[in-house]
Amino acid sequence: MSGLIEYSADARSKTIGQNFRCRAWVNFNGSGTVAIRDSGNVSSITDNGTGDYSVNFTTAMSDTNYCINFMTSYSTVRESVRQIYSYSTSAVRILHGYSYVAPGSADATTACLTIHS
Repeated sequence: MSGLIEYSADARSKTIGQNFRCRAWVNFNGSGTVAIRDSGNVSSITDNGTGDYSVNFTTAMSDTNYCINFMTSYSTVRESVRQIYSYSTSAVRILHGYSYVAPGSADATTACLTIHS
């Protein structure tokens, strides 16, 4: 049967996936000695201070029009606050803290970040 078009999720991912792939990802320990647990296209993490990290790419992004997704956690029971401090083609700098009511910085016990473009 010629002329059939496959509309499955797998068919869409074959087309869309080539254009919007995950360009970098990392799971790291941000508490104590910062250490990468596992990653793709991330060369290192820079500890800029309490709750302040730079994720450095192995291969630079083609531009800064990418999407940054990240989550952080830590052991105390407080509202977690996360923000993107800055980004470039070679790195993303993220901040982790707690509570909008009594703001402060805190090292993340787990931080995960993905970059899509």
